[in-house]
Amino acid sequence: MSAEIVVNRKAFRDYHILEKLEAGIELKGTEVKSIRLGHVNLQGAFARLDGGEIFLYDSDIQPYLRASHEQHEPKRRRRLLLHRLEIDKVAGAIEQAGRTLVALRMYWKKGRVKVELGLGKGKQDVDKRADLKKRVQEREIDRVLAGIQRKR
Repeated sequence: MSAEIVVNRKAFRDYHILEKLEAGIELKGTEVKSIRLGHVNLQGAFARLDGGEIFLYDSDIQPYLRASHEQHEPKRRRRLLLHRLEIDKVAGAIEQAGRTLVALRMYWKKGRVKVELGLGKGKQDVDKRADLKKRVQEREIDRVLAGIQRKR
């Protein structure tokens, strides 16, 4: 059972997702409380290899208002928790031209916050238009089929 916290829909629009990967994330206590309230945004969030570890950048976790003296930085880099073999595999995949790690969604799993990363390749504007056209055609086909079934 996983309860979704937030989904980065823009990532699916801007990237061809080639592979998905689950990672834990290192958080402070005030960040967890803020996530429980839903004050998190993954739009524009990406992961990068730095010093043999993978870090999540530009994920926006708003400060927890009821925190006492210690507050967290909203857009600080956060370490992702992966096994060494996974890190090595991802490092090899990222080094290919045009590939990046994009944060797709954040969710709860057994009381822990997990981040789903996608190994993505950027879409061109032509690809985005083709995807939009394909969705419109599928929607029209579904509408026609639903009309035919209603008449029976």
